[in-house]
Amino acid sequence: MNFEHEFHGANLAYVLGLYEQFKKDPNSLDESTQKFFEQWKIDESGAAPLPVSNLQTVISTANLAQAIRSQGYLAADLNPLFKLPGDPSLTLAYHNLREDDLRNLSAEIVNLANGDGGNAYEAIEVLRRIYCGTIGFDYAHVHSRQERDWLHETAESGRFRDSNQDMNEVKLLERLTQVEAFETFLHRLYPGKTRFSIEGLDMLIPMLDEIIASASSSRICVILIGMAHRGRLNVLAHVLNKPYGQILAEFTDPKGRATTWDEQGWTGDVKYHMGGYRSPERNVETDLVVHMPANPSHLEQIDPVIQGMSRAANTAVDRPCAPRYFHNASFPILIHGDASFVGQGIVAETLNLSRLAGYTVSGTLHIIANNQLGFTAIDPELRSSLHASDLAVGFEMPVIHVNADDPYACIEAARTAFAYRQKFHKDFVINLIGYRRYGHNEGDEPRFTQPVMYQKIDAHPTVRQLWASRLEQDNVIPQGRADEILQGFMNQLQQENEKLDAEKSLFEPVPPPPPRGAAQKVKTAIQLKRIKELNQSLLQFPKEFPLNPKLVKFVERRLDSINKSADKLDWATAEEIAFASILQDGIAIRLTGQDTARGTFSQRHAVFYDTHTNNGYIPLQAIPQAQASFEVLNSPLSEMGAIGFEIGYNVQSPERLVIWEAQYGDFINNAQGVIDEFLVSGRAKWGLTPSLVLLLPHGNEGMGPDHSSGRIERFLALAAETNMRIAYPSTAAQYFHLLRRQALLLKSDPLPLIVFTPKGLLRHPLVASPASELTDGSWQPLMDDVEIDKPKNITSLMLCSGRIYFDLAGSELRKDTRNVAIARLEQLYPFPKDALENLIHQYPNLERLIWVQEEPLNMGAWNYLRPRLRQLTNDQLPLHYVGRPESSSPAEGSSTVYRANQQALIEQAFKFDEQAHTPSVVKERG
Repeated sequence: MNFEHEFHGANLAYVLGLYEQFKKDPNSLDESTQKFFEQWKIDESGAAPLPVSNLQTVISTANLAQAIRSQGYLAADLNPLFKLPGDPSLTLAYHNLREDDLRNLSAEIVNLANGDGGNAYEAIEVLRRIYCGTIGFDYAHVHSRQERDWLHETAESGRFRDSNQDMNEVKLLERLTQVEAFETFLHRLYPGKTRFSIEGLDMLIPMLDEIIASASSSRICVILIGMAHRGRLNVLAHVLNKPYGQILAEFTDPKGRATTWDEQGWTGDVKYHMGGYRSPERNVETDLVVHMPANPSHLEQIDPVIQGMSRAANTAVDRPCAPRYFHNASFPILIHGDASFVGQGIVAETLNLSRLAGYTVSGTLHIIANNQLGFTAIDPELRSSLHASDLAVGFEMPVIHVNADDPYACIEAARTAFAYRQKFHKDFVINLIGYRRYGHNEGDEPRFTQPVMYQKIDAHPTVRQLWASRLEQDNVIPQGRADEILQGFMNQLQQENEKLDAEKSLFEPVPPPPPRGAAQKVKTAIQLKRIKELNQSLLQFPKEFPLNPKLVKFVERRLDSINKSADKLDWATAEEIAFASILQDGIAIRLTGQDTARGTFSQRHAVFYDTHTNNGYIPLQAIPQAQASFEVLNSPLSEMGAIGFEIGYNVQSPERLVIWEAQYGDFINNAQGVIDEFLVSGRAKWGLTPSLVLLLPHGNEGMGPDHSSGRIERFLALAAETNMRIAYPSTAAQYFHLLRRQALLLKSDPLPLIVFTPKGLLRHPLVASPASELTDGSWQPLMDDVEIDKPKNITSLMLCSGRIYFDLAGSELRKDTRNVAIARLEQLYPFPKDALENLIHQYPNLERLIWVQEEPLNMGAWNYLRPRLRQLTNDQLPLHYVGRPESSSPAEGSSTVYRANQQALIEQAFKFDEQAHTPSVVKERG
């Protein structure tokens, strides 16, 4: 409440009424009014403790104090290069106040946490020094009164300022000198060579030192750091302890690197993308590991990956129930760019995960390495908000803006952020405002586009120089000592360079090749007795559990599908039995995605809900046979962030089966970046061995261009060097064996698994499988035509994948065509060459091979398969295509047009002999 008028008569009665309201319910009033009344007392007669003429001054003073607390950062000295404009609400004139007015009031009106200040004026000046100095506290958007009070108390008490905690000023100078010497040496030795220098934000390294030391004292086990390339080499060298010799070897780029591609499919990556790992130091009480995974040039893609890694590190899955979560096992730190923090949507997706069940990591520390530029663009071109950190305001994350030239303020910010995270288990943002000494890279000329800024930067001393001058003025070090320290580090780097053997110093994390034939040797079948016992356990509910009436028959059908030998298991039942058996084998499962708990098509029901309380019951967490935990979550409406999270979770805990399911397969389009960078090429670039499973509902069923395609062609275009498995299973038993095989290969042959799953066919009788197919057999990459009893009569072999098979097999034309066999290619990659060769040899009179697909010519598997099939047959067997013509859209927008085209496609496939040798593809209609 802002009282900006004299209070006489009715106005005084109004204020007294507010005071009565305050006594009954303080939270019903705004914060400034609450703070005023906390200091305001009324005697028993009801008289105000101050003359009415002074009441306006008191209220205006309280409003000024509140303005400084909430808006003081707008006038703070936060920018090393430019001054901020300030805000009118921070002035005395705005509140109709004079200095004398404040000097005649008690400091209690300002309510300083540390009790400083004899009168209100002095207390206001103390507030200005705290909130308008080189550190800006941006807390007004935090809704929790408890958190807000704690944040203001820590700021005003100076609890984390250097005066209350020891800071070795000379050690800090040495650290800043080490940071600067590293960059200076590389700049001299390799002028113009890209390294994305940290210069201008040098205090980032001491801040990380402070956080890591605090984490160690708090018995945190793992620190996970995600950052882009700006300053990355310096962090690798001085936080991750990557040897100087190894970094220098990467700059020399020795010839020996060129031989590794052909040997193991290893490409490597540029030096400023690579990761690092710091093992625990010897003879320390806490085993603290610091890990910074590799990150591509797409700056913020690492964000959800780090979150997923942290969640996995914080989670124990060794018990048959939901996973157990521990707050303090890991501490994630994300270092953002100022342009990318607001500019890249994956940041907002990641921030949204911060408080979601199954995704929270008990707080992440975000540091914005703010050099006030994005490539060549300046702030007004980069964002619509005042500060680079303003995106975090909507998520109620406290923000500290800090001048990167003030080491004291930077250390205070780091300490505050760590303490808040530990106390409240929530995210915290530090906006570290500095500059960029050179261009976007060291070969870039920034003065073309920012001449005025770089005039200031050229004349601006480094933070090491500023800190050295301060220590010299305070007689902490003698004149010339700072230069001696700098020369010492330069000499050390020179010695490292002189003894460098680039070939020997270079280290690249080439992953070992998997054992040959591991996937083929896995036994995935299980006994019928085990299937029945698992199914029985899965359908046991707590006593008096009120199940939705529509689901009663669903449960009965699942029970009968195994107990009655004549019945078959549908897709969802086979999946749940597979999951239960995997848990029984001691392998934990994390299943997330869009509508995943129920299933997009109401097929799964991994969670049953009490119709009275809405409490969920998860059978896979309750079965007595399980030896590991099961987790199922509906992910937020996000693909890039959600899949990035699951990749991180999977990489951190590769022994767990991690699955993400799209609502429809085309939703994967929105995650293409993290799939390209981490899932399919992470092994070749960085030595990652992900094994994430993606379930992508796929198939043209007349529902329109969207929701029809999981983009088979894109995954096949990315498939190389055995970097993943791509499957399109057509039966429940095949899916069962595929899931079990993936789980059993997690340790011996981990690869990502891309599964194109059915939609309308989920309950199709031909998709369902008898229990005998689960108890006998294994995953089949190729399925022959079971209806062929005389192979010598076959002259045409149709090959297809997925749902088109059921249209072909169910067609009336099939009955009239005796010379055609229909085989299903269930595994698209790795290409099952041997199985196909054997199949073709079974048909001695084969005249042609026909690939049939429902996708357009330029989509689906055709362009991937065509050269492989030709090579397989040595061009001795004519190869033909039947399918839709090229199209920019995956499917028709009309169900009528779809049905007409699909029928024409089926007819064309079966009436091939009546046509020319090379059939034309189906033409679009309508």
